[in-house]
Amino acid sequence: MLTGPDLLAKVKEFSDGSKSELVKACGYVSSKKDGSDRLNFTAFYEALLAAKGVEIGSGAVGKGGRKLSYIATVQGNGNLLIGKAYTALLNLQPGDEFEIKLGRKQIRLVPVGGSDEDGED
Repeated sequence: MLTGPDLLAKVKEFSDGSKSELVKACGYVSSKKDGSDRLNFTAFYEALLAAKGVEIGSGAVGKGGRKLSYIATVQGNGNLLIGKAYTALLNLQPGDEFEIKLGRKQIRLVPVGGSDEDGED
């Protein structure tokens, strides 16, 4: 699995390819029980953020110097607000679309056209 400058170089090289091809080319692939490949998107994106100097889990700092809590609360109108600091960490832009996957006690946001295979169960 590529990390650091090697990972950034490979990402730049694969700028025209699909996300799945990029994750596979960078080595973030494992085998499922049935022998098929699992693309580890989460590990890839964490390594990419680390390569760009963004640390997650070490208490990232949001606007105004406050540490991010990584907790979202449902508002009175039923909306679930993620917040600008979190979308900035992932370099999300207005208009980016996500598919909502509802699971047992969890909500997953998967980029439209992406894969929800992330190596975590």
